[in-house]
Amino acid sequence: MATIKIQQIGSPIRRTKDQRATLIGLGLNKMNKVRELEDSPEVRGMIRKLPHMVKVLEG
Repeated sequence: MATIKIQQIGSPIRRTKDQRATLIGLGLNKMNKVRELEDSPEVRGMIRKLPHMVKVLEG
């Protein structure tokens, strides 16, 4: 099972409800929080929806 690390770099303040819901779906809710999730097409799609709010970390 491959995993991917993502970090929240943007604030959900003044964002649309669907962007906030996507952040919560990824398990992110505070600035600079890092989560390690399974690398799946669903997670990749959520990351593509929020390129301005999340960063993919190497390793």
